[in-house]
Formats: sequence, C-alpha cells, structure tokens
Amino acid sequence: MPLVSMRQILDEAAKGGYGVGAFNVNNMEQIQAIMEAARETKSPVIIQASRGARAYAQDRYLYHLMLAAVELYPEIPIAMHQDHGNSPQTCISAIDMGFTSVMMDGSLMEDGKTPSTFEYNVRVTREVVEYAHARGVTVEGEIGTLGGIEDGHGAGGTGLEHLTDPEQAAEFVKLTGVDALAIAIGTSHGAYKFSKKPTGETLKMDRLIEIHKRIPDVHLVMHGSSSVPKELQDVINQYGGKLKPTWGVPIEEIQLGIKNGVRKINVDTDNRLAMTGAIRKVLFEQPEKFDPRDYLKPAREAMKKVVAERMVQFGQAGHAGDYEPIPLSEMAKRYRQ
Repeated sequence: MPLVSMRQILDEAAKGGYGVGAFNVNNMEQIQAIMEAARETKSPVIIQASRGARAYAQDRYLYHLMLAAVELYPEIPIAMHQDHGNSPQTCISAIDMGFTSVMMDGSLMEDGKTPSTFEYNVRVTREVVEYAHARGVTVEGEIGTLGGIEDGHGAGGTGLEHLTDPEQAAEFVKLTGVDALAIAIGTSHGAYKFSKKPTGETLKMDRLIEIHKRIPDVHLVMHGSSSVPKELQDVINQYGGKLKPTWGVPIEEIQLGIKNGVRKINVDTDNRLAMTGAIRKVLFEQPEKFDPRDYLKPAREAMKKVVAERMVQFGQAGHAGDYEPIPLSEMAKRYRQ
C-alpha cells in the first residue's frame, strides 16, 4: 500500500464516525512505536513531522523511515503530514519531497509566533491549496490561534485569546478550499496546558459544536490534544525528573469532539512523556547500562502502549482494512472536478 492522502483517511473516518490520531515523529524508535501500535490495533495512521523534526532528523532520513513503514506494514493506510508549515515554501518543499498532506498554518506569521491577519491567512493557505490539490495532496489550515510554544509554533498565552470564530471559519473554508481545519477552542501545545482538570469553561466545546454545524463537510482538527496522564508524569518524577503538576485534554472531551466533526487529533506530548519516563527508569535502576538499545527498547514499548491506547479511544482501531488506497493522481483528478 503506498502512502495515502490524508483526505481519504479523514473521509473514511467521517463515514465511520471515528477520529484518527496524528502522531509526531523525529526518529526511528518513534515511527516503530506508532507502526507497531497501528498493526496491533489494525488502525489507519497519520504520521506527522514538524519543521523542528525535519531540521532535527533531516528530510531524507524522515522520508525513508516513512517508506520503510510502508514496506513493512503494507496492510496499514499511512498518510505523511507536514505539521505547522509556517510558509507556502515549507509546505511546497514537503509536497515535493513526497508528503501526502501538509498544514499551512497561516494563523501565525512566518516567524511562527506573531498572530497574522485573516487576509494574510487566506492568501498563503490558498496558494498552498492550489499547489497541493494539483498533486492530489491534502491541506489542513488553521483559523484562530493556539496557545503554548512548542517546537516553534503556538502564540504563547493560554489559548483563550484567539478562539476560532464560527462565521470566520466558514468564510475561510469557502475562500481557501482546505480539506481540514484546525480550530482554537482553548487547547494549547506542550505539556503545561491546564493548571487543573479542564471543564466546559476551559475548553470551549460548545464553540467546536457550533463550528461543525456551520461547516459540516470540513474535517475538524484538534491540536494540542495530549491528555498528559498523571501516571506518565509520576514515572518521570519518580526517577529523578522535576515536572510540575499539569493537566491535558481529557479523553472524554476529545470523544465529544469526535462526535462533532473532529477527525484528526494531534498527540505528541504524551509520547514524549512515555519515552522519557521509560529511559529515566532504566538509567536510574541500572546505572551501569550504557548501550542505547537497553533504554530505547523500553522507551519504544512505552510509546507504543500510549499510541495503541489512543487509537482505541479515538475509534480508529479495526478500520485499517476498510478501504483500498486512492492514488494521489486520482485524488488530483477529483480535486479538478
């Protein structure tokens, strides 16, 4: 099965009423963890690389890791997604390399920090849509601004300053033709999202429901949606870490989102916590160890466990074999029509 378009994965998720986790990748162990979880749960999968990941791992390494995943897991539909492209050029370079989906985050200026204007966002996103759709590639846009700074994206603050306006979301989709839309409803990037368990006041789920009613055919995306479980924090702190208490997005809130048009859920922090906890445990309990395999194997296993759990919770488990992949050339034809 070749890399598939994210649009196809999300269309199928919409038909089946489930969500699909989008997991960030920087290295081999992470991609192995995601793919093993996908096989175990029979899940389609979105693997995403941020600009930071592309700089860290180098594009060619990342791309060939993806090709290895396609070869080794032929039964799993896999989309390769550029997370938070900060300019049309970033997105175009990802498309030219073979990514099957890109996010043009025009909600921020090219520095990835300063909130932009609506007009700027429409212009740069539209440019990427035209380039991508001609090649059958999916585009995710963002309207409203997410808080938190992680990996160079997010506008600081709490995430409540720039919530997505439903009217503006509908207008944005009409003017750009995006396939998926990331919305700001109070989530933020990074581990330190909330100082106590978030409620309907903190996370504006009613706003999400209103946006979905306004644009029912557009796949909604929840960014900054790690759940930051206490047990993962505890492992890190038990073995010498110093995380401050923090809360993420409760699974039941994500599941409510899935019932209301959310098809892609971005998860990164949970996987980082799982891997770091496992590594700390080995080095703490067996300080004589120095072979990276001795701590990277448990780290990979810990991440796999988290990813498999999310795949089940989001409802994508069991859906890997539901459909035949549509080639990008065929997707390009559909976009033209």
